[in-house]
Amino acid sequence: MPLFKFLIIIILSVTITSCGSNTNSKKNDFSINSSIKGKSVSNNETLSLSINNPKNHKIDSIVYTLNGKQITAKQDLKSIKLGKQTIEANIYYDGKNQVATLSIIIVNSEAPKVFTYNIINEYPHDITSYTQGLEFFNDNLYESTGQRGESKLRKLDYKTGEVLNNINLANEYFGEGLTILNSSIYQLTWQSNIGFVYDIETFDKKSSFKYGKSKEGWGLCNNGKTLYKSDGTESIWILNANTLTEKEKLQVYTNKGKIGNLNELEWINGKIYANIYQRNGVAIINPKNGAVEGVIDFSPLKKLVKQHQGLDVLNGIAYNSVTNTIFVTGKRWDKLFEVEIIEK
Repeated sequence: MPLFKFLIIIILSVTITSCGSNTNSKKNDFSINSSIKGKSVSNNETLSLSINNPKNHKIDSIVYTLNGKQITAKQDLKSIKLGKQTIEANIYYDGKNQVATLSIIIVNSEAPKVFTYNIINEYPHDITSYTQGLEFFNDNLYESTGQRGESKLRKLDYKTGEVLNNINLANEYFGEGLTILNSSIYQLTWQSNIGFVYDIETFDKKSSFKYGKSKEGWGLCNNGKTLYKSDGTESIWILNANTLTEKEKLQVYTNKGKIGNLNELEWINGKIYANIYQRNGVAIINPKNGAVEGVIDFSPLKKLVKQHQGLDVLNGIAYNSVTNTIFVTGKRWDKLFEVEIIEK
């Protein structure tokens, strides 16, 4: 097996399930036929659709939609989001209409590129911090940590590790990812179905928000207008920055299948970088369709930190716009690494 394929398998956990299944009711006279062969269809293909009409009804018209948006019977998939999608055919015949549905899985047309790194600098990191979220703002590092009874939100001088501001979460909360937008800090909790909004200067709590279909909070980032939230699955939820409601979601897929366990997120130069829990790697994701365009193998870093009983996995990625470099650390790591990313 070529080295780059082996690395992708190690870094990513890829899952594919069957697709092309019709979910029509028993009374439906129609079903949808598609050109899909196998378990999935690539987004560089054209999807051809037709209607199976065993009772030979005289069909007046057919309207196809994919996730509520109208498509054609020969649909180019380049602009369609990846993952599990539902096609509906609204079939009009004899003054009546019926709806047939078809579930499909769309994967990316290209395998992700494999990247490695060079270490530029190493800085101290609190070895007791169970790191869940990292983000830079004005050259200071903000960190959210987890574990009930230990969770906190901090502002740090990343060069020295000095704590510039700190608040502890109530013992009932397990802290998760964070992001900074419009002079506010947004922090997630894990299973409590609640996130908090703080004033960036004072750390005073301004408000809170509930999750929607995502159920759990894992990672958080933003592009300057919109928030993106992971929930430990292959989904990245897109949140309205004003209401913090979940508008829609991305499903993260390679050319082989979905990538689950998405954790800490960071927006870097138009892409979403996502830690993959327990994999010591990072996926580089296209925010338009959910395609994994690259993977970074950070697994050697764990050997460079103090080895101790509480040492856990890589988690925490932050982009510093002042230095134009990326910083990574892990749960209960004693070092913060400044790195440059290079293609393998």
